Amino acid sequence: MVRKMFEKAGMIPGLQASPKPVAESPEPAKSKTAPGTMMGFLTAQSTAMVEAEALKERVKTLEGESPLRKLDPSTVKASKWANRHEASFLTAEFEELKAEIAAAGGNVQPIKVRPMEVLNRSTPSTDMTYELIFGHRRHRACLDLGIPVLAAIEEASDVSLFEQMERENRGRKNLSAWEQGTMYRKALDEGLYSSLRRLAESLGVDVSLVSKSVSLARLPETVVAAFQSPLDIQFRWAAPLAEAMQKDPDGTLERARTLADTRGGLNAAGVFSRLIGLPEPVLNGSTPATLTISKAGKVAGKLSVDSKGRAVVRFETGALPEARRKALVKAIEGFLKD
Repeated sequence: MVRKMFEKAGMIPGLQASPKPVAESPEPAKSKTAPGTMMGFLTAQSTAMVEAEALKERVKTLEGESPLRKLDPSTVKASKWANRHEASFLTAEFEELKAEIAAAGGNVQPIKVRPMEVLNRSTPSTDMTYELIFGHRRHRACLDLGIPVLAAIEEASDVSLFEQMERENRGRKNLSAWEQGTMYRKALDEGLYSSLRRLAESLGVDVSLVSKSVSLARLPETVVAAFQSPLDIQFRWAAPLAEAMQKDPDGTLERARTLADTRGGLNAAGVFSRLIGLPEPVLNGSTPATLTISKAGKVAGKLSVDSKGRAVVRFETGALPEARRKALVKAIEGFLKD
């Protein structure tokens, strides 16, 4: 036993404990050469560049070479939430806008659209159609003039489209009460928002304003047709008209049909008063609130007077050329001096 202990310790001459085999150290990995490293880097870069180019091509398909692109206005369709009534394109203000766009050679302020579909995917994006997000009046002006329309192209959801359209119009030419209500009504009917209150919160507008607007937009077509234009209907008339329809629907509808057939010189306030059962507003107890201006036997314009005695003259489109407007102002000034 002692011998074995000494043998293990290697202390007996001639007897050495067998050394444990030493594992060979692996050869260190050869470092990549500079050219090899560069090739790996270039391969990675090449992949990234291909992906970047694909993304750029996708952007070009939607927007062209720049964020803005001139489109054929016939390829741009109105949104299902379009908030401009056809009467909006028959006003003097629209004619002025169209003249400005014609003089500038196109719309300086771009419209915004979203791509709808490619009719033929084997051909370039000229076959793509677009849906208006905002800029209905500018688009119509370019369409009427037969010139390209400058547009920004954006992929937008239905909710985004609706909210951008509403906010842009609030910051520009105000929509009429009826147009605003029609827009809100369509959004609610389409289920874009779960409730009227939710719609108001999302847009950041007063819920009572939304309520009045929607109330006007839900008026029967017969009542709306009693007015010369739905653009004339005022927010403050929402509650009285709704009440008239609730208390006396048959009588209100009958008065509306009569007014549509025999409106005569009544202005919007006069139509409203008749609809809710009040007499036509008068000035000084005898003069009708609206007077007709005739030219060659045709209506050229109207002079309206409200309950506070404020007079407004409105001319039909084309009845007062721009060259004669200054002459009219001088004539009125001379008349007021007498």
